[in-house]
This record gives sequence, C-alpha cells and structure tokens, in this order.
Amino acid sequence: MLNPFLSMKAIDKSFGNVNALKNAEFELKKGEVHALLGVNGAGKSTLMKVLSGVYEQDVGEILLEGERIRIRSPKVAKDFGIYCVYQEVDTAIVAELSVAENILLDKIVAGSNMFISKKKLNREARNALKQLQVVNISVEIPAFMLSLAEKQLVLIARALVSSAKVIIFDEPTAPLSLNESTKLFSVIKKLKATGVGCIFISHRLPEVFEICDRMTVMAEGTLVGTYNTSETNQEEIVEAMLGTSYSKDFPARKHVLGNTLLRVKNISRGEKVRDISFQVSEGEIVGIVGLVGAGKTELAKTLFGYSPYTEGSMEILGNTLKIKHPKDAIKAGLVLIPEERRKEGLFVQESLRTNASFPNLQNFSRLLFMDKKKEKSFAKEIIERLQIKTSSTETPLVYLSGGNQQKVAIGKWTSLDSSLYLFDEPTKGVDIGAKTDIYRMIREFAEKGKGCLYFSSEIHEVLGISDRILVMYDGHIVKELSRKEATQERILLYASGGKEE
Repeated sequence: MLNPFLSMKAIDKSFGNVNALKNAEFELKKGEVHALLGVNGAGKSTLMKVLSGVYEQDVGEILLEGERIRIRSPKVAKDFGIYCVYQEVDTAIVAELSVAENILLDKIVAGSNMFISKKKLNREARNALKQLQVVNISVEIPAFMLSLAEKQLVLIARALVSSAKVIIFDEPTAPLSLNESTKLFSVIKKLKATGVGCIFISHRLPEVFEICDRMTVMAEGTLVGTYNTSETNQEEIVEAMLGTSYSKDFPARKHVLGNTLLRVKNISRGEKVRDISFQVSEGEIVGIVGLVGAGKTELAKTLFGYSPYTEGSMEILGNTLKIKHPKDAIKAGLVLIPEERRKEGLFVQESLRTNASFPNLQNFSRLLFMDKKKEKSFAKEIIERLQIKTSSTETPLVYLSGGNQQKVAIGKWTSLDSSLYLFDEPTKGVDIGAKTDIYRMIREFAEKGKGCLYFSSEIHEVLGISDRILVMYDGHIVKELSRKEATQERILLYASGGKEE
C-alpha cells in the first residue's frame, strides 16, 4: 500500500484533566474525499483543530507527503497548504472587503508589495472562481452581499489561489439548502479531480455516502475504525459511532397523561421548520431529538414566538392561539429555557434575586416599587428547592457554575405556574451532578401535570427522560417513536436522514 498523502499518528491532546484526544489516528489520500464521523464530543473538531493549527498536539506526529511537520498556528497550517472551510463562514469573511479581496486575502496579508493592482486582483479572483466553474459571482461587490453558499465558495477559492493541498469542510451543508448542497458537492468533486484532499465532517449520513470515498469514525477521542464507503452501510456506521461504552440509567417513572395540552398543526417557518405537526399531553415529556442543523432550536423559538410561524396553527387546551411574540407565549402558559442561557436566558451580571423575579415582575411589585423582601424570599426558595450552590441571593450569576446558572434559568419561571415548558439543550455545558438535578426537576414538572418538550442532540438523554420521541431531520419531524420502540441506533439512523429497510 502506498504511503498516505496526509497522516496523523498517535495524537494526544488534553485540556487540564480532560483527555480530548487519546492515541487518535487519521489519514488522507491525495484526491480523496474522506469523512470524519462521530457523535457530539467524539473528538472530531479537536483533531481537525490540531491539523489546522488552532491547537498543538501534546503527543504524536503529522506527516504530509511523507515529511514530518509541526503545525504551531493556523498560519503555519496554511503555509503547508492546509485550509478549513467552517460552518460559520462569516467568521472567516471580511464583510466590507470585495469578493476579490476576500479571495486573495492570504496573499495580500503575506505580500511585501504595498501596492496591488486592482485589475490583477480581480483577474486572479475570477480565475479562481472559474476553476470552480462559478461565473455568476461578481468579484467587485462587497462580501456582505453574498449568500452563505456563495461565501463558502469564496473561502474555497481562497484556498485554491493559495495552492491548498488539504481542505477541511466542517459541517459545510448545515446552513445550506438542498440545492446549494448539491452545488457544493459538485465543487468538491472538482477539487478531488485536481488532487486536493478533502476532509468532510458531517452528521448527515446520506450525503456522506454520496460524496465520500472513505470514512473514519471516532469515539471518546480515539479511532474506532476506517471504512471504505463502497463496503459498508449506514447501520454499520451508526453502530460504530455509538459503540457500547456509554449508558445512562434513568429511573423508570409511572405517570398518567391528562388532556391534550398543546396541538401543533402543520407549522412552517423558513427552511428549518417545515410542515411540523405533533401534540403534547398534560404530564407528558416529549423528546425532540436531532443532530446539528436539524432545526430543533428554530422550532423551539418558533413555538415561543421569537420568530413566528408563517403557516399552520397552534392550540393550547383546545383554544387556537396566534403566538406572534414571546409575551403571547408566556400569557398562554408557554415558557422557554433557551440553549444559549448566558445570551438569551439570563442577565449574568445581575444578582440571582433579580433574575428570579424578572419573568413575573407584577407578582413582586407594589405600585411602582419592587417588593425586595418578596423577591428575596422567592430567590431563597429556588436556591433550596433546586440545590443551587451559592451563599447569597445577591450573588451575580456570572460567579455561578454553568449548572447552577441553568437551574436559575429554569427555576425563575416557576413563579408563573406555566403549563408547558420548552427545554432547548438544557444540559449543554453542565456537569453530571447538575444534569441529574435538571432531570429530576423536569420529571417533577411532569408529575404536577405540566407538559415538557425536551429538545436535544444528546440521544441517550432523550431516550432516558422522554415518554415519547420525535426525530427531526432537515427541518422536518421524520419519525415518532414510543419509549419502547426507541433505541440509539434507530434514532441516529433517522436523525441522519436514513430509513429502515
């Protein structure tokens, strides 16, 4: 067998006491499209950040074209011809510069000439886009006028003009429509034909099988295996991704469902929420599970009125409502604990007392003045009931751990006695102890007859906490599973766009 074009051998990377990579391996052939797969936290992104110079490995070696190299920064990676096209393209695009200036940006920064001919700049940029068979993008317009898909093409063209040998595509189709994804695959095939090695990170298995020659699966920071696409299938890859190393025991619960609390009929908003229908009963926990980009967060925000639906309808206890704004949702008895708690769920610079009373200011005020004694009493009640680790109700939330902040984000809504709770990735960035407390809180809500929607990409959590599970893929609910029917394998298969034979 010929030596691989790129090889990463026995890579270790630790952050404090956390081993993110343990003896990780990856190789890439010249002119190959090679998928890097794994569930959240498998180590994919860390390994690629080592390759692209964001992190430096603690142990191990990287060989490019048979030569051992050391990548100490993103600039060094680019000098070796290793480029990354991120899902968040706007982080790499300079919005006010022209398309041509963005394409030639690395050359401009590295160049010693103070004067660069605009005519030459535009010509080189057009030639780069021409290689990708892109002729409908003007190189003279500012980059902020481009669509996300067009910005991706600009980043690929930037890599081409710098003679890229390896391009890492990190979830490149997550922000794209189906048509835009098809065009991107056409571009990747052209890159492959010119000998560029492409590393493709995606949660969407159908597109992985469509575009990739081989796939490497990682779990818990290490290599599980490398597979030829033509010799494997989705079920085998799903099994490799999940393994048997993780299991989470949730205590079984006996529950009786009440009346239908929420009924959603054919609601749509943009590309991420498309013709969705489901219902939630009183006392029921319904899990909505999907991978990155499936539309879970967008659905949660649509239900809560952040971005109102454009089609369809919602009923609460049989009454049809039009939720146009979060205040409409709160009035109707819906509350949202958002994924980005520090940005959208809390005032982190303010005290626990202030945060706890904010959703229901009327309850804590007399005429024009806040009743601080009543505020403090409620904050103390939350601290005791939710076991929040703090010495005072006046502690600014910025000084609390992520888990304790999340408990405040949930607990603050309890003064409203709402009927339906929407939890969007409620255990994101939370330690094991706090996770257990959050699971307990959610089950307590259900036992009191509340309806709970649990949005998460963590399949094992959804399996453990939910009475019923809805699987999302590409803005649709593609499968409903009872607790008895659901397994990690089945959920991951549907969440990746697959179907059971």
